[in-house]
Amino acid sequence: MSSLTLVQLLLLGLQVIDATANSLRYCTDLVPLDLLSFVLEKDTSKLLPGVHIRQSGGVRGIHFSSPHASMSFPSSELLANCDIFPKEFSIVVTLAAAHVASTRNDYIFTLMESKKSGRRGLGEESHKRNVLRDKERGNSREEQQEEKERRSTAAEEHGRIILGLRFSRNRLHFLFKGHAGVVEHWVFRGTGLTDNRWHTLVLAVNSRHVRLTVDCNAPMEIVPSRPFPSELNIQGSRFHIGSRGRWKGLFSGLLRQLVLVPGSDATGHICPSSEPQLTALSVPPLLLDLPITGRKNNDGPTSYERQVSVGLDRSCTPLLEGQLWFNPLRKGLYLCDGSEWITVLQDRQRLDYVLEHQVLTTSSETHDVEVFQVPGVGTMAAMAHRSSVSGSAVYLWTPTGFQLYQNVSTFGALSWRHFNMGKKTFLVVSNFGGGPDKHANKEPEADFSVIYKWSKRRKRFVAFQTLQTHCARDWEAFNINQQTYLAVANHRLGNNNHTIDSVIYTWNRLTKSFEVHQKLPTSGAYDWEFFTVGPYHFLVVANAFDGVTTAVDSVIYVWINGSFQVFQTIKTFCATDWEMFQIGSRVFLVVANGHRLYGTGPSRYAINSTIYELDVIGRIFVRFQDIVTYSAVDWEFFSLGEEYFLVVANSFNGESYSLNSILYRWQGYEGFVPVHWLPTIGCSDWEFFTSKGESYLIYSSAKAPLSKVFKLKTY
Repeated sequence: MSSLTLVQLLLLGLQVIDATANSLRYCTDLVPLDLLSFVLEKDTSKLLPGVHIRQSGGVRGIHFSSPHASMSFPSSELLANCDIFPKEFSIVVTLAAAHVASTRNDYIFTLMESKKSGRRGLGEESHKRNVLRDKERGNSREEQQEEKERRSTAAEEHGRIILGLRFSRNRLHFLFKGHAGVVEHWVFRGTGLTDNRWHTLVLAVNSRHVRLTVDCNAPMEIVPSRPFPSELNIQGSRFHIGSRGRWKGLFSGLLRQLVLVPGSDATGHICPSSEPQLTALSVPPLLLDLPITGRKNNDGPTSYERQVSVGLDRSCTPLLEGQLWFNPLRKGLYLCDGSEWITVLQDRQRLDYVLEHQVLTTSSETHDVEVFQVPGVGTMAAMAHRSSVSGSAVYLWTPTGFQLYQNVSTFGALSWRHFNMGKKTFLVVSNFGGGPDKHANKEPEADFSVIYKWSKRRKRFVAFQTLQTHCARDWEAFNINQQTYLAVANHRLGNNNHTIDSVIYTWNRLTKSFEVHQKLPTSGAYDWEFFTVGPYHFLVVANAFDGVTTAVDSVIYVWINGSFQVFQTIKTFCATDWEMFQIGSRVFLVVANGHRLYGTGPSRYAINSTIYELDVIGRIFVRFQDIVTYSAVDWEFFSLGEEYFLVVANSFNGESYSLNSILYRWQGYEGFVPVHWLPTIGCSDWEFFTSKGESYLIYSSAKAPLSKVFKLKTY
């Protein structure tokens, strides 16, 4: 073989290696990953085999009786689109170590290669050399035993373990695959963990050092000679919770919390804490509280008492029915009825001022934002972005604000709507464009809206069903007699035909899809709002334009004998939104009027939006209050304690998109009065949400690539 041919082959080999390295994907969705909830919530109707709920000191944890396959899952299910493990991360663990752990190795979790890629141990000769070296160095018996334990573990897992955390003899062991496939072993001695007592540990790893914080005390630090690898390949690997997939090494204590936080040190998120041994970043709902328990007293018969849990955030589930919860921030006491918390006692909250909390830079202008909850994941926000190139985005709420969680391919998205069917979570998007192949369609006017379903396995929204729509401006989801319906507001067909049908879809349990149930004539429909008053179900449409004028009737429908019938018509002016709300026994509807337009005449953007109140005796909505707005496109109602508020999205005054949206407070006989002026740019939507006892507002902008989150300070 000539030297030239040899050089060419070497260069070709280097190119292949370089191409392989460049094809590896790095983690970009840096959000906290709750490993424990991920496995426990696969089927919330029952516990996994080999897993039992136990308590220590009145606090719940899970105990493992066998390393069942259900406690293992591919890393790709949680670290989606990732081939390289994050080079900086934290692991948050809350555990109660059993006394037996002082004489064994208990694995809290491991990340393992598949068995096919594993290699055998280090060999007998290597072991003999290590023993002779110990004798020559004069190591103590304890040191020799510890070194033997370390070598045994390294030998057994050499070539298989990628990452692991285990506990033994009051030591915490952090293992990972280092240079040349050798298992590195960093040990924290004297962790101060008391047998059968709860402790919360935060292990923070970065390129310079690794720190362990126990119960929010001063951290212990290791500065290794070689840093944690920057390219730790996890392709084909599996997480094992509470073991390494075998009986040997099964965690013998109780585990309450296990969270992987890529990209940051989680210590600052949970410390300082008033209860450092049990401070929580994410605890599975099954373990949050104890149900009613019986206790025998010395006076004779058994007496029963409700345990009161204390904290800023709790989930109410059927398992916690009858449980009491005290929220120290709200100064409120609540009772779980099996589905939601009922207020028993609560200190009155009053709005003090509104504070800008986060400026969220988005990939495009945003027509709508939808805030919702995904069980086991948290609060999320879906943004309807105008750009078809970047698509739309789903964000996850974190202690620092909303962080990008998932990108979704959309085409001129106009709105999102979240809904649930049983335990399944869905999102539906209104697309203004049909997609990249729209021009190939036989009907160029047709757009396609898409329903997405939350995948518990992939922890992502995945496409579920596509429906043909016509410049859909809004979706509304509702239930009547345990049947799920979707209503779409079709705005126009082509560029000129605004008088078209909007459609009510119903869920077909046999075909597992939504099918047409009823069509209703609309004029430039912009929004649907569903609400219930007593036994009656209503649906109101915001009609915006009939092709000539914006002075058109919006229609309230009532459900009669399986379909919607006209209940009342109301004259509106480019109606863009309806919001229903109740104050005590009084029922209100408020409309957002956009502008006055007739033919080719000038538009008027400063016009009244109107609040209507239901006259129960007359069975009609009557005018209650007019409020001057500026091309209003949305109203949002919310309450704080015993106070009630409306916030309007003012979008344009005829000259500028930069103007104040206004927050109004209910003043009884005075109606709603302005109390806060919030600077916005082309405001397109407002959403109110709460997290850990705090209240927030978020607005989206249709004229700038940003959204803002405001924190509502109370006193």
